[in-house]
Amino acid sequence: MEEIVVVGAGMAGLHTAEALRTQGYLGGLTIVGEEEHRPYSRPPLSKEVLTGAGLTPSGGEPGWLAGHRALQLRDETVVEAIGADFRLRRRAVGLDTDNRLVRVQGPDGEERLPYDGLVIATGARARRPDTDLAGVHVLRTLDDAEAVRAEFDSGGSLVVVGGGFVGAEVAASARAVGMDVTLVEAEETPMPRVVHPAVGEVLADLHRENGVDVRLGVSVTGYEGSGRVERVRLSDGSEVPATLVVAGIGVHLNTEWLEGSGVELLEDGSVACDEYSETTVPGVYAVGDLANWPHPRFGGRIRLEHWTNAGEQGEIAARNLLARAAGEEPTPFTPVPYFWSDQYKMKIQLLGQGAPADQVSFVHGSPEDRKFVAFLGRDWMLTGVVGLRSTPRTMRYRALLEEPTTWEEALAAAGAG
Repeated sequence: MEEIVVVGAGMAGLHTAEALRTQGYLGGLTIVGEEEHRPYSRPPLSKEVLTGAGLTPSGGEPGWLAGHRALQLRDETVVEAIGADFRLRRRAVGLDTDNRLVRVQGPDGEERLPYDGLVIATGARARRPDTDLAGVHVLRTLDDAEAVRAEFDSGGSLVVVGGGFVGAEVAASARAVGMDVTLVEAEETPMPRVVHPAVGEVLADLHRENGVDVRLGVSVTGYEGSGRVERVRLSDGSEVPATLVVAGIGVHLNTEWLEGSGVELLEDGSVACDEYSETTVPGVYAVGDLANWPHPRFGGRIRLEHWTNAGEQGEIAARNLLARAAGEEPTPFTPVPYFWSDQYKMKIQLLGQGAPADQVSFVHGSPEDRKFVAFLGRDWMLTGVVGLRSTPRTMRYRALLEEPTTWEEALAAAGAG
């Protein structure tokens, strides 16, 4: 195998490239990225970058946030040691699997990159609100964070649309700098697709206790203002003043460029993979936000947008790409999903799947103490563990999710049976 192309210069793409070298691959390696930045860490975008924590200003010129130490995935010397040809500011526009060519559009027009092995890691882009008013933003990339931070104002009024983890972190960051914050979520509790409502209610209360006006069960019907947003109109007829809006209303998967290539796309636009992260086209793998694969312990196919999954799946895809090329047995990808969020100086952690869940039990601590570990289950099997301010205890139960564990067995392990 002489040339491997990784399309996507994010966390998943970088980990794939590193793993290829670690596994002994010495051939050509090209990493294509749509942004102008080399791979960086996204979790700090909604936290340290917005609050300025640990920030060393360099004149305030556009792009100066790129030097924020929290964003560094790797030291530059480590990145250089990978020996990859970074093709940045280039967007994938097509894939010819018959001739093994990736079509990319760059500053100088279209290029065709040949490959022997291909890893798709183009991720997702934020779904944008239907308005042209200034002051309405999304937060997905470093450039997004730079734009939002430029409008963070202690005297301003922020409306966060969407109560997912990104929206919740933005709300917490805004409170840290003194902004008035309203959090709007269409469901009855925050993060209904992530955690059980019993846990979501605790997280909603955390925001209220820190001065956030939490509006649940209502949606946004319009953004109003003269050239710039001044207020947000809600489905209950109320209006909320806003000098800044950050919307976390989901994503579009960056897979349109794969249409007609033979790589199967599922109904939601995700890439259909097998348990080895290989797509329906031999030699083509998919990792990160857009990869959809069968997981034996979580009921059918899953897709994860977690930071840790991007790294773990990149490593396994690299291993399997080289193994298959060498005629060796591949390794199935069966991780225990893991995600965390920092809000109001509290760490929230989730192992496994938190929703949907039929059973919930707080096995350590309590919601009232704002310190707990909760088990989540479905069909009387343990499917998730969520912790608040309980890092060691939460991580202790990872092993219960590595194998099928009944609800009774889980409770017994926690001493809560």
